[in-house]
Amino acid sequence: MNDGQMQTEHIRLDAENIDEELIAHAAQVLADGGLVAFPTETVYGLGANALDADAARRIYEAKGRPSDNPLIVHIAGADRLGDVAKDVPGTAKKLAERFWPGPLTMVLHKQPDIPDATTGGLATVAVRCPSNRIASELIKKSGCPVAAPSANRSGRPSTTRYAHVTEDLDGRVDMIIDGGDAPIGLESTIVDLTADVPTILRPGYVTKEDLEAVVGKVQVDPALTRDAAETAGRASGQAHNTAGKASGDAAPSGMDAGLHPKAPGMKYRHYAPKGDLYLVQGSEGDVIRCINKLVEAAQQEGKTVGIIATAETKERYRSGTVLDVGTRPEEVAASLYDVLRQFDTLGAEVIYAEFLSGSGLGAAIENRLLKAASYQVLDAPKPMQSSRRRKLIFVEGHGNARSAMAAALFDRLYESSDMEAVSRGIVVQFPEPLNQKTEAVMVSNGITLEGFVSEQLSDEEIDQDTMLFTMEERQRQQVLSKFPSATEENTFLLSEYVGDELEIMDPYGGTLQTYGICFEVIRASIQKLSDRILEEKTL
Repeated sequence: MNDGQMQTEHIRLDAENIDEELIAHAAQVLADGGLVAFPTETVYGLGANALDADAARRIYEAKGRPSDNPLIVHIAGADRLGDVAKDVPGTAKKLAERFWPGPLTMVLHKQPDIPDATTGGLATVAVRCPSNRIASELIKKSGCPVAAPSANRSGRPSTTRYAHVTEDLDGRVDMIIDGGDAPIGLESTIVDLTADVPTILRPGYVTKEDLEAVVGKVQVDPALTRDAAETAGRASGQAHNTAGKASGDAAPSGMDAGLHPKAPGMKYRHYAPKGDLYLVQGSEGDVIRCINKLVEAAQQEGKTVGIIATAETKERYRSGTVLDVGTRPEEVAASLYDVLRQFDTLGAEVIYAEFLSGSGLGAAIENRLLKAASYQVLDAPKPMQSSRRRKLIFVEGHGNARSAMAAALFDRLYESSDMEAVSRGIVVQFPEPLNQKTEAVMVSNGITLEGFVSEQLSDEEIDQDTMLFTMEERQRQQVLSKFPSATEENTFLLSEYVGDELEIMDPYGGTLQTYGICFEVIRASIQKLSDRILEEKTL
């Protein structure tokens, strides 16, 4: 929303069919010292003439960005690298040939005419050549290298959509170009080529392995390690219960004396939502149970709570506003900043996120999450082991369909080894094999029960360490009336126990699709049951 500081012009461009008049107009705004927000393949950038010190200073003012935080200079092609950098090493030429245009930024010694206002006072310059056609044409037609950090207010999540840019910068810049969503969603990889060994200063879409395939050995700046991150978090008073030990107080090598950042994103809080963000690490089940408890506690304090989950885990959270970031690393990268901004819109006061990490692109996602959370990392507690073995008995009429699915799924999903699950029938005249459609559905989901036959429930196997779960209420009543050891304290309707409203339907006589639907319903119920049992055992 325009805050009245200045009038921002908005234009829309199609990368597949660029309006020549509009792109020329935008380029002239840049050449004349104006600020233009434009799309790239990574995130939206806020551009100014990199050779104009006053224009560069306007970027810092518009963003509220510290003036010692260097800007990335964008060029239209690798043939323009010599315009902004000098003493260009062979490694830079190899990397440019392989990854430009694209999401790779190289730190090199700058040419004398690049002003200190653009480089944050450094003798080096960060350079990249974007592959987005709108960005490329804009830079080319402007006739100048373009300094462009991400187009957001400083400290906030970067912008991957036109609406994000408008929210942050309308009324603060001369022009905003709507060029559609940025497909990658995370800022470019930054590699420092001014030392003997190329050093990654910011992870991104181009991975360490990608770089090493071209130039050999590549190192990661110590400032990016978990230990260094936790040290930084504690030093700022923002870290909370982080894992591991601090590795010392030396300044990371990516910064010169006085902790001067050599590349964007190395010193200041970045990518942060308005609410407090905490990352929760551990095994999947432990993390989900921990977040469910944290959400419950926060809601009891009257707080609005958000949860960042994956597409696979989002249904396992009982309350709070759950937004998923997808499944594959590419999906997570593309949606992460948008999800953080959605929580701002929803007014989330505290946000708990599954800590997503890994190698390759996963390292970039981990880096952005740590910075967004100000290094607040929580360890999910593990459940205690029971002092004696316990048994769950899933019960239905013949014990060879729904109860068999439930027992097999529990064994698969339960993240401990102190409890067994079995399938039993209320009335089993003779042992029956697994129902054929039940078997087909289970096999299609990677579960095989070789040699399975149904078994009659017996009173002798029901003791104080046994829990019985039926599929329907009438079956629960049958068990309670027929077996003396079955009581209200140990015999439950499965759906009711896990908080679902409807009984689990009997698929008998239905199609294979009907059995498949039944399997998915049971899977959801068993996941909730597993979480509940383990949560009750968690310290």
